[in-house]
Amino acid sequence: MKRLFAFLVLVLASGAAVSMPSEIKAEYQLTNNGVTIGRVLETFVRKGDTYVISSVSRSEGILKALYDEQITLQSSGKVGSAGLQPLAFEEKRAKESKRDVSATFDWARGVMQSRFKGETSMHTLPPETQDRISMMYQFMHLKPRAGNLVMSMSNGRKVEAYTYRIVDDVRLATPMGEMDTVHIERVTTVPRESKVEVWLAKQHHNFPVRVVFDDPKGLRLEQNIVALQAR
Repeated sequence: MKRLFAFLVLVLASGAAVSMPSEIKAEYQLTNNGVTIGRVLETFVRKGDTYVISSVSRSEGILKALYDEQITLQSSGKVGSAGLQPLAFEEKRAKESKRDVSATFDWARGVMQSRFKGETSMHTLPPETQDRISMMYQFMHLKPRAGNLVMSMSNGRKVEAYTYRIVDDVRLATPMGEMDTVHIERVTTVPRESKVEVWLAKQHHNFPVRVVFDDPKGLRLEQNIVALQAR
């Protein structure tokens, strides 16, 4: 418990929005069970109290020959004392547009409006909810608290609660050199829930430099940093 509290004090706070970079460019290698299947390019731009995040994933290697696709995620919203507050999120596919999804966040009414396959649905919007891409950047903004870290996250179609806990401190080898990281993981309670592990680089504003997704069906995706620029 003491280590968790120390970690959350580290990722502090009201000062985070001021000290964090105004622009980030990141490149990740995407693998499935050790086989390279794609490349992810991300940009984060903050201007005043607004932000825009773009994440573009492209097929590579054997997957490109079987399923050549490009998936673009975009989140935009405001930056405040609590960190990021999404106002709009969308996911677009170059070849399967029927699977595109978008959502808008009405914080005054506490409602998220989702649009998927030509249908619109409304969902309750818990305070400080993040979307799929802003959630990873929110780690740079968290306020100190003890115990497990609970965050609500939307994939554009629904909102779910994610609980994270600290695992340990790890010296992680990357193409950019070794980094001191904090390893956290999603706390799951039932077998059908996907497992998520994240490594946050201390010297890079607790930016995620490694992410592992374990799907209950056996899919294991790893996203590892290969390039990172921040200013």
